[in-house]
Amino acid sequence: QVQPVESGGRLVQAGDSLRLSCTASAASRRTLSVYPMGWFRQTPGKEREFVGIISRDGTLTTYGDSVKGRFTISRNNEQNTVYLQMNNIKPEDTAIYYCASSRSYYWRPGDFDSWGQGTQVTVSS
Repeated sequence: QVQPVESGGRLVQAGDSLRLSCTASAASRRTLSVYPMGWFRQTPGKEREFVGIISRDGTLTTYGDSVKGRFTISRNNEQNTVYLQMNNIKPEDTAIYYCASSRSYYWRPGDFDSWGQGTQVTVSS
């Protein structure tokens, strides 16, 4: 099993770009490379929102409607890292961002079984 660790969140201004990273903790028994990896986000009082997912080899990606065309997920399996590139950031993108490993790229609820602690992104207008 892998234990994801997110980083890169900070305070940014609307219109800025930001890249989040997700790596595997030192205690992980497996690397991120064997899993499709997803990104989610959550704000207080709201349900966790799907941001996107990338396949094991990085050739397939799917995005949520609210970020499509602005966010890009990529991965470097040699460096055991998954990235979330956020462009043209909006105030409504303010959230805690989580990465998670999935049992399948064509995921269903419950397929994401290892979650990181999250990284806070705050967007000022």
